[in-house]
Amino acid sequence: MLHLKIHSERIPRSLLRGSSIKEGPDLGFVAKEMKRLMGKAIHNRQMIKDGDHLLVAVSGGKDSLSLLWLLRERIKRIPIKYRITAAHVDLGFGTDSAGQMSSFFSTHGFEYRIFKTAIGPKAHGPDNRENPCFLCSRMRRKILFELAGEIGCNRIAFGHNKDDIIETFFLNVFYGASISTMLPVQEFFGGKFTAIRPLYLIDEDLIQRYVRYMGWNKVDLGCPSAGSSKREEIKNMLNGFYRSNRKIRGNIFHALQNVKPEYLL
Repeated sequence: MLHLKIHSERIPRSLLRGSSIKEGPDLGFVAKEMKRLMGKAIHNRQMIKDGDHLLVAVSGGKDSLSLLWLLRERIKRIPIKYRITAAHVDLGFGTDSAGQMSSFFSTHGFEYRIFKTAIGPKAHGPDNRENPCFLCSRMRRKILFELAGEIGCNRIAFGHNKDDIIETFFLNVFYGASISTMLPVQEFFGGKFTAIRPLYLIDEDLIQRYVRYMGWNKVDLGCPSAGSSKREEIKNMLNGFYRSNRKIRGNIFHALQNVKPEYLL
């Protein structure tokens, strides 16, 4: 595993343009709502405390980019201070996501760490054809936890949104035979590290609108499973229900907070 920290002023065409924000009346609402819902999540779940050092996992997708940007912007508006270090894991599919993210981080003044790995090809190897996404995610998390310990981060922030929480529930029911999902705040290794998900109250659609108005483009990781995973199948199934009744998404999300164990086997 190669640990790189690269500084470059050149931003590849495929990369996001954080300085090219499109003005318009809708931007004000979208940005305000993103900040409001993230702030509500952080406050209600006490995700961040004064003096915390956050490791922000940034894949280059819409969720993690939005999270990184808004976490830094939030520091200007609140009475506490915390430190942010961004981390990107290049999966090794040959798209040079490491170079793209290094340019973004350095251009916009983020403290960061970059890891070049061969996780992607290994997870998609002949011995692991059934569930490459699970192994890839597990190996990425291992790198992030090791980095958090190395640089003294007590919290790791992930960009999972409301739809991710719902989809994970159905993934676990259908393929894991368990009723569970990701938690907004989750301790690991006896409390040594705490994973936080500040975007868990935000619909994916709102994040997409925010990213579009910010003028960012998704970083291509080159993953061959993108668009054809079990999660994508679950997403397509749920979108069919959402189109038939706009209340269904919210009802599922609230049901996850209204569990009645006495009515389960």
